[in-house]
Amino acid sequence: MKILNDPIYGFITIKYPILLQLIDHPYFQRLNRIKQLGLSYLVYPGAHHTRFHHAIGAMHLMQQAIEVLKVKGVEISEEEEIGVLAAILLHDIGHGPFSHALEHTLVSGVNHEDLSIILMDKLNQEFEGKLDLAIQIFRNSYPKMFLHQLVSSQLDMDRLDYLKRDSFYSGVSEGVVSSDRILNMLNVHEDQLVIEEKGIYSIEKFIVARRLMYWQVYLHKTVLAAENLLVEILKRANYLASQGEELYASPVLKNFLYNNYSQADFEKEEVIEQFTRLDDSDIYSAIKAWSTHSDKTLSVISRNLIDRKLPKISIQKTPFEQERIHKLREMVKEAYGIGEVEIGHLVFDSEIANNAYNAIKDKILIKYKSGEVLNITEASDNFNIQSLTEPVKKYFICYPKEFRNKW
Repeated sequence: MKILNDPIYGFITIKYPILLQLIDHPYFQRLNRIKQLGLSYLVYPGAHHTRFHHAIGAMHLMQQAIEVLKVKGVEISEEEEIGVLAAILLHDIGHGPFSHALEHTLVSGVNHEDLSIILMDKLNQEFEGKLDLAIQIFRNSYPKMFLHQLVSSQLDMDRLDYLKRDSFYSGVSEGVVSSDRILNMLNVHEDQLVIEEKGIYSIEKFIVARRLMYWQVYLHKTVLAAENLLVEILKRANYLASQGEELYASPVLKNFLYNNYSQADFEKEEVIEQFTRLDDSDIYSAIKAWSTHSDKTLSVISRNLIDRKLPKISIQKTPFEQERIHKLREMVKEAYGIGEVEIGHLVFDSEIANNAYNAIKDKILIKYKSGEVLNITEASDNFNIQSLTEPVKKYFICYPKEFRNKW
């Protein structure tokens, strides 16, 4: 057994050799070089933790959950235990640089779940089929559905860890959840993961914490401005690359800038291998170089990110008037001496949504001593839980700060 020391949970034991082999693999070690919270550290200076930390923590919670369920008489074989531990360990292995911030920029049309499956298949070949069960659980094609729910659901080990971990590193206490209490209340009813009725208040706190963490950390307005600026930098670099402009970049980043890969391309050995060598450092080194590039737009927005001169962001509950956006764009175009193509990198708008609990897509079930099983929205007498099932949508626009009095 191998023991790791984690700042959240203390000592974490790695029980099975294959898990340590997966952790030591270059595909997994790459997660050490990908920030869990993208550019959130520009708002919360402590938020420098990585996808590696999170994956190890989620595996630890999975071990605890399995032990609780086995004590309660749920049949889980050693093979199934290894499978579900491997599945949660590898659930984020397909993340690109800065996690979600660049998910549809460098690898447009391909999400990290798709890439995780591709990489898990490759690892399975390398491990001579030992990950067959883990992949079945991850894809939800294994007969015991509750195992998949432990990996991916509205009350999975992924969410339990990232709320607690992100809260710890950001210093936002609203995200603290009682993972020990929730884990000890876990059970299985008719192949569905359920929470025993004594755990209902911990689940209410979990849902509220998730909503608060989204507004305070994941969708914080300054984080939104920074991450969208990062996306615009990559868009501009991609455009210049398509025009044949020579851009500084590491060999692996250059490969993605100058080639518009589709999802089918990631089935090719050379493309997926290139992806597994791409991390945050490639992006950072390129942006530092681009801050002095001859293209004015690229250099300005790159320098703004490096120096933390982030755009002003305005957020409201209704869409912005297109006429106002048009006037603002025209003012910025004239002030910066740029054209219609470039203005989209300095003035851009979009929308965000926060849905703490989706009662239709997936349910958190509460089991009573009588045997009755209810959705948390039916079981809870907390009015806030009912309201949290409704997604909240907001609209935002980013623009240079010197125009804040003109917007």
